[in-house]
Amino acid sequence: MVNQYRHLSPNLESVSVTPDSRGILQLQRKFDVLYVFGDSLSDLGNAFDATEKATGEGSPPSPPYFQGHFSNGLVWVEYLALFLGLTANRSTNFAVGGANTGSANTMIPNNPLNLPGLQQQIDNFTASVKESRQDANSPDLYIVWAGGNDYLGGDVTHPTLPIQNLSNAVSSLAKIGARNILVLNLPDLGLVPLTRNNPEQSILLNELTKAHNTGLAKALDALKFSCGESVDILLFDVNSIFSQIMNNPAKFGFTNVTDAELDQIAQSQQGTDKFFFWDGLHPTTTSHLILAKAVFSVLCSDGVSELNAEEFAPVGGAFI
Repeated sequence: MVNQYRHLSPNLESVSVTPDSRGILQLQRKFDVLYVFGDSLSDLGNAFDATEKATGEGSPPSPPYFQGHFSNGLVWVEYLALFLGLTANRSTNFAVGGANTGSANTMIPNNPLNLPGLQQQIDNFTASVKESRQDANSPDLYIVWAGGNDYLGGDVTHPTLPIQNLSNAVSSLAKIGARNILVLNLPDLGLVPLTRNNPEQSILLNELTKAHNTGLAKALDALKFSCGESVDILLFDVNSIFSQIMNNPAKFGFTNVTDAELDQIAQSQQGTDKFFFWDGLHPTTTSHLILAKAVFSVLCSDGVSELNAEEFAPVGGAFI
């Protein structure tokens, strides 16, 4: 992988329903380990463990949340690891719920537990690599996804600082030897259940999302000069996938893309796999599975945006 920087925006209709063994074997030859940095969308239980240790009660509460995940099942990086033939675990996943792109963490007001932001996650990892006096392993895949909490809970009203923080994170990983770095942009934060019914907030977040994603693409493009030809930076367009589903949910197996499934369960004591959102902010495990399939497909295609497949309706409950 020496293409330096690529902006990947797949068409969900062309993404494979089930990753085939050939694709898995192909990527097994590329990546040895999956390293993950970010927030609740990629957290496997780090925030839960920290809050349980400090207070005796883990957050998010499990149940109804799944084993400390901010969803009702596995999250996308776990599905992606399955497709890649790798292991997703907390020894290589440093994502923590509430993490901002900088040093802040907004999961708990004033952050009394000192939960890390993305910056600390990256700093701690790069420090450990330097202490071992070894470079990061080139065949590994490094994932960076954060930014939503800056705008939703961090009172950020301009994307300049979050974009700079994300650029710094990628640069820091490249400096210690990371060669395959996957960065994800943001879905429309004005369309999540928590914000969509507040017109003023929804419009503001919609504009912030657009500005963030545009600025992030430009920042990562600029990094190709400082990181060198040996570093492959992939920007995955989550917002494109989000928009495709929001515009035609039935095509992808959803009956509800506006409400939180958790609220419906509280009322009826019966859930389905047809909701896009699990709570006011976070996707269901079905939605996470769709994202993982799309990411896997573009990795298999090595950045080619025209992917080979027939359909993409999710199969609810898979792997759970």
